[in-house]
Amino acid sequence: MKKTIIILFIFLVSSSYSQSNTEKIIFESANPYSFNDIISNAKDVESQMVHGILKVPFDSLNPLKKYPLVIGVAGSLGWKSHHYEYLDMYYESGFATFELNSFKSRNIKSTVGTQNQITISTMVLDAYKAFEKLAEHPNINKNKVSITGWSLGGGVALFTGWLPLKNAINKDLNFASHLAFYPPCFIQPENLSFTQSPIHILIGEIDDWTPAPPCVDLVNKLSNKANIDVTVYKDSHHGFDRESPVEIDKNAYSFKDCLFKLNDNGDILMNYLQIPMTNSFLQKIGFLFCTSRGAQIGGNPIARKKSFEFSIDFMNKTLR
Repeated sequence: MKKTIIILFIFLVSSSYSQSNTEKIIFESANPYSFNDIISNAKDVESQMVHGILKVPFDSLNPLKKYPLVIGVAGSLGWKSHHYEYLDMYYESGFATFELNSFKSRNIKSTVGTQNQITISTMVLDAYKAFEKLAEHPNINKNKVSITGWSLGGGVALFTGWLPLKNAINKDLNFASHLAFYPPCFIQPENLSFTQSPIHILIGEIDDWTPAPPCVDLVNKLSNKANIDVTVYKDSHHGFDRESPVEIDKNAYSFKDCLFKLNDNGDILMNYLQIPMTNSFLQKIGFLFCTSRGAQIGGNPIARKKSFEFSIDFMNKTLR
């Protein structure tokens, strides 16, 4: 009997750290098309209910324990298996995780080939509205919240750190860190005011979807202004952290010849005409000047391994 009690006690103690609370979080956001909509026209933007999945470690001995949180933002193809691998890794290391579902909330599966059904602007707003909601959660440490994302979501992870945009949404909440996988650095802000929280970009050397050189250039411009750095993985394409082989997505835009200016008002300007791409029609015209159809996507085993190792180290350093 005594032996049974001891075994039961050990089981209960060990299991108290292996359980989790998973819940659907619903919050109000909106549908801005451009950064300018957020900065200048927020009151006129249509509201939108958005949801995501929060997963929090559960300690039965301390049910009110607060955890650092990683908010994840998927790319133009939506949530994929390698995205979940990162969230699982963070969770197993003791972080709470939040799967932001900007696409599912709007009944959209993919924006590849259009890039206008849901924009970076929409998802940046979603991310901050999710942060506001999660900051009130009893198990979340609002001072230890990081954001990470891939491709389109990488743009969200990057531009949530751009101060003209951040301050227009919420001046009080600050992400503790930003980890951006292959973001669209070809959108170059003229105003170089960024958060002082750590920002890191991971990108492939031969990425022809969201090319690496503009990211290196942006980091160089911000070297004395922000806490930002970039890692370029050799011989790696877009989606280098996938397990699938490299293939060509015929519908995808290749932005290797694009460099769009982002002005203080939040307008993204066409390459040559310098006209703000404030709606889907103008964006299509802007893309005609510099994009081509067909971009490569697929994994590189070496870069994949390194990116997972870097990511958990980055989160431990910036959130612990």
